[in-house]
Amino acid sequence: VQLQASGGGLVQTGGSLRLSCAASGFTLDYYAIGWFRQAPGKEREGVSCISGGGTDIYYADSTKGRFTISRNNAEKTVYLQMNSLNPEDTAVYYCAADPGFTMCLTGTASVDTWWGQGTLVTVSS
Repeated sequence: VQLQASGGGLVQTGGSLRLSCAASGFTLDYYAIGWFRQAPGKEREGVSCISGGGTDIYYADSTKGRFTISRNNAEKTVYLQMNSLNPEDTAVYYCAADPGFTMCLTGTASVDTWWGQGTLVTVSS
């Protein structure tokens, strides 16, 4: 089982980035995929989540209207389009897979959540 996050980088305030989470070793259709982030000195925060079928979507209040999550199960990839970025979005972003429904309802991980490695997003002012 592997989740590979990519697409991070350095961008100026107001800019955009698209993160990708490539899954392997399991059937993506049966799992909710979430994006979390952790900034230095801060707790991990749930950013967005999309259910296996794509019908249930969660966004943290801080990202609503700016971030868009999508998934392509055939390509086994989930995307996070991030627009209007600001310095508060600077963090290491992680993708995660969960077989349950909680992650996309509350934006929190469970004991069954699988984690990928992170990708660093830095937004300069």
